[in-house]
Amino acid sequence: MSRVLVIAGGLLAAVALLFAAYVWMALSYSYSEGERAGYLQKFSKRGWVCKTWEGEILLTSMPGAIPEKFEFTVQDDAVAAKIGAAAGKRVVLHYAQHKGVPTSCFGDTQYFVESVDVQP
Repeated sequence: MSRVLVIAGGLLAAVALLFAAYVWMALSYSYSEGERAGYLQKFSKRGWVCKTWEGEILLTSMPGAIPEKFEFTVQDDAVAAKIGAAAGKRVVLHYAQHKGVPTSCFGDTQYFVESVDVQP
């Protein structure tokens, strides 16, 4: 009986270790990096258990065109404070795209903002 418990415990530990390694890889290496510029429309801290900063900017290519929404996640509280102070203003977001993040505890989107420039 104790041998079965040792094997089951080792198997459970191996699965947990593989999952932790996968999460670390998904968050450490970005699929793409870039910038998006637009007007900050919405920014809030959301979640039932895992609170994350989530936002939305409107991208406009030319005046009169229908704007496209870009949804993003912010993990750094200092960047979140800077974005929160820019509500309604034009911002340039510098982001990294992380594909394959397993849960929404790290963010609702795959676009993680690393820095922001507020435009005059």
